[in-house]
Amino acid sequence: MKAFVVERYHKDGLRAADVPEPRLGDGDVLVRVRAAGVNPLDSKIRDGEFKLILRYRRPFVLGNDVAGVVTRVGPAVRGLKVGDEVYARPGKDRIGTFAQLIAIDQDDVALKPASLSMSEAAAVPLAGLTAWQALVERANVTAGQKVLIHAGSGGVGTMAIQLAKHLGATVATTTSTANVDWVKSLGADIVVDYRHEDFAAVLSGYDVVLDSLGGETLAKSLTVVKPGGLVIGVAGPPDPGFAKEIAASAVLRVAMTLLSRRIRRQAKRWGVRYSFLFMRASGPQLRELTTLIDAGHVRPVVDRMFPFDATLEALAYVEQGHAKGKVVVTLD
Repeated sequence: MKAFVVERYHKDGLRAADVPEPRLGDGDVLVRVRAAGVNPLDSKIRDGEFKLILRYRRPFVLGNDVAGVVTRVGPAVRGLKVGDEVYARPGKDRIGTFAQLIAIDQDDVALKPASLSMSEAAAVPLAGLTAWQALVERANVTAGQKVLIHAGSGGVGTMAIQLAKHLGATVATTTSTANVDWVKSLGADIVVDYRHEDFAAVLSGYDVVLDSLGGETLAKSLTVVKPGGLVIGVAGPPDPGFAKEIAASAVLRVAMTLLSRRIRRQAKRWGVRYSFLFMRASGPQLRELTTLIDAGHVRPVVDRMFPFDATLEALAYVEQGHAKGKVVVTLD
């Protein structure tokens, strides 16, 4: 089958190749890929930024979002059958959606929302699960709370704004001048144009911040949450809680503790909490999102679609950082 594989950790390390069809485990479903979402995470994996955490044996197929049709099922599979239209974020150890076929654990798969096309569905899993695990699972956002979501026009941002609004929160976001009105249409109550304003100077008293940018933005986010508030970072640095979550080795635990020491100390000084989130695959949570999507409460945003053969161009476009919502490659 055709696929895009990482041969070496480098910007130019991804190429098209013919690879064997994936093996199907007893609890797996084999999915013929109809569309695959393209994420900044794909670039980071390709460049080796997570090679200490995600130990892939090269060459490996890249890609973390998929929508497609089940073509085979393992003997232990229940609730899914050949012909089902599904979507998924494969488990972190079994990525590979930039391919014609992928085998996925049944627990990571959900039926595709009926109201979405394949391309739209492929834009949901990684961004949607990140938003869900941050706002629902970790922060337990409730009506009346104040939530700040950085980079509101990005893939995670567009989903998180809609989800936080559905949960009843007052939602603030940061974006560029051109996208101010657009993110308001997604549900943002307060929009800070980062080209002209410093969010830390105009926002205060927030319960939760979801940060996908890291660096200075993460550090300044600590100052806008109220005492006891929570800042969730998806761009790092990884913290001891994450090390425990993945059962990291002693060396990695020490490394993560050191990497996050500065931001954790700053959080303590401000009387707030910092938590690193590396989202995980979850079919049950995708089914929750499906319900919200088909009810019209949340909708994925697709910026551009590329043909499968142009996957390298799609990834380059994402790396520019200007996409509104998600970028998708299609195999129709």
